[in-house]
Amino acid sequence: MGAAMAKQDYYETLGVGRSASPEDLKKAYRKLAMKHHPDRNPGDGAAERQFKEVGEAYEVLKNQKKRQAYDRFGHAAFENGAGAAGTGGFNFTGGFADIFDEMFGEFTGGGRRAGAASRGADLRYNMEISLEEAFQGKSAQIRVPTSVRCEDCEGNGAELGSSPINCSTCNGRGRVRAQQGFFTIERTCPLCQGAGRVIEKACRSCEGAGRVHKEKTLQVNIPAGVEDGNRIRLGGEGEAGLRGVAPGDLYIFLSISDHRFFHRDGADIYCQVPIPMTKAALGGTIEVPAIDGGRARVNITAGSQNGQHYRLRGKGMSVMRSKSRGDMYIQLTVETPVNLTKQQQQLLRDFEAEGGKTSPESEGFFTRVKEFWEDLTD
Repeated sequence: MGAAMAKQDYYETLGVGRSASPEDLKKAYRKLAMKHHPDRNPGDGAAERQFKEVGEAYEVLKNQKKRQAYDRFGHAAFENGAGAAGTGGFNFTGGFADIFDEMFGEFTGGGRRAGAASRGADLRYNMEISLEEAFQGKSAQIRVPTSVRCEDCEGNGAELGSSPINCSTCNGRGRVRAQQGFFTIERTCPLCQGAGRVIEKACRSCEGAGRVHKEKTLQVNIPAGVEDGNRIRLGGEGEAGLRGVAPGDLYIFLSISDHRFFHRDGADIYCQVPIPMTKAALGGTIEVPAIDGGRARVNITAGSQNGQHYRLRGKGMSVMRSKSRGDMYIQLTVETPVNLTKQQQQLLRDFEAEGGKTSPESEGFFTRVKEFWEDLTD
């Protein structure tokens, strides 16, 4: 009988260099496995052999310890059954399962690893706070309807005095395999639903679920400077998992109610302040509320116009995880007098007679309008 053909170098089989990263190995394997898969090449013996060789190479090189052994001793590291990577006894289902779960996870049951059970569901709690509370921060108690661990069975779902046993269908793996030619498909065990264990005598309090419905009271600390739409994560405070599996998380979604005076833009706040025409014309001092509960004094210059802004540095919102604050902007709205007496009306008429000296922009505009009309008639 002739000598056995020499095995091809695993790196050459995958078409990568010896310094290839794990991600490079995975990409190369995915490409070649899809190319040579028996389902794509029915009846092609060469493609079938190549598919096996690619799987064998990846099975070794994806494992750090096996790769180190291969780099040092080559194929001899796995002869006589060592490492289970020899050509005769090679099983590529483990290596290809990683890629198959990634590419076709939904078809095989979500792509979860063998024996892994889902954690509890994440919960959302909507909380509305005032702008002052967002500025100062606050501590609040909330009540959340959820599922918590059953105290009677300590979360395992079994009646007191008994314990869950390994699932006989999957032998505790949580996954079962089905062989189709050269292709192995793994899916979640239908009996234990991936938990790997089953209960013979269910807890009467939770009926074997390991959790019961209950309203839970939690303390929430809201930091100063939060903004509308921010969320706070409370790890492990979500819904309890089935039969002792880790709970999910609770997310507090914050919304900030409208304020009677202020409008917020990031760390800055804006306050629109109506002032009488006389105050705008003559100038003076006004006091406006501040977000910290105090008062802010603003000196209005004589001749201030509608829409004019005044900036108060450091009087705005708190900034999260910082001692600094934003600014506060006062926007003037000059109010036109209403409900005038006859005497007041006459005073304004006398004032109007002064012409453009007191209203230069208005006088200039209508002068340009008059010139425009005269040009049209020429």
